[in-house]
Amino acid sequence: MGIVNVTDDSFSGDGLKGDTAAAIARARQMAAQGADIIDLGAESTRPGAAPVSPEQEIARLLPVIEGLKDLAVPLSVDTRHAATMRVAAKAGAALINDISALEGAGSLAAAAESGLPVVLMHMQGEPGSMQQAPHYADVVAEVFDYLRRRIEACEAAGIPRAKIILDPGIGFGKTPAHNLSLLRATAKFRDLGCALLVGVSRKSFIGAVSGETDPTRRLPGSLAAGLWALSQGANILRVHDVPETVQAVKIWRGIGAAPVTDRNVW
Repeated sequence: MGIVNVTDDSFSGDGLKGDTAAAIARARQMAAQGADIIDLGAESTRPGAAPVSPEQEIARLLPVIEGLKDLAVPLSVDTRHAATMRVAAKAGAALINDISALEGAGSLAAAAESGLPVVLMHMQGEPGSMQQAPHYADVVAEVFDYLRRRIEACEAAGIPRAKIILDPGIGFGKTPAHNLSLLRATAKFRDLGCALLVGVSRKSFIGAVSGETDPTRRLPGSLAAGLWALSQGANILRVHDVPETVQAVKIWRGIGAAPVTDRNVW
């Protein structure tokens, strides 16, 4: 899953500040480089980020979706707003990726009405404050139980488990130690019976472990963490660096770490 940030800012340094043409070009480039899914986001959710209104989010996203209608690769929309979900689904998005696991007002209904697959992510707190003092008695057990409850809520709303993808939320209200614990336990989340997405690309825990302060120089750590997640059963890697990740995964598979499978596993 290639990340296209149509945002004013981004922790990773790749925010396109609402530039429609640049977002379309980046998405096409990522598709050509081997991305299986393009994830479009118009609200920065980095630590300390301010919220964006659905109206502003839609104004940024809709022209990009419309400009990519001929793209062979499916589009995911990274949003936590029900209004955006509805507009994006009508415009041709193929996946809803929600950092709030459809807890927002009307989000469960909007996602169910769309009939699209959904990504449910765990986050402790809100982006603006989530990294101030994250705390868990047992981070793996608590994230697992939260995602289990969100699956149940989705099923009750009419979203079948087969259309649910889980994301443990690396970096969203977690310390570096929490993130490492969740990665070690990647395989456990497959017990919930859903596909699994992991997003580690350029994140701060890589800097904490490696000492690299520049997010754009965290590719080696991103690849190491991503390949670990794949080895433990993850299905989708959400990444900034598509060609490098594609190459790493091809070599990992070629060595025999995992069989080559069809694309678009979700």
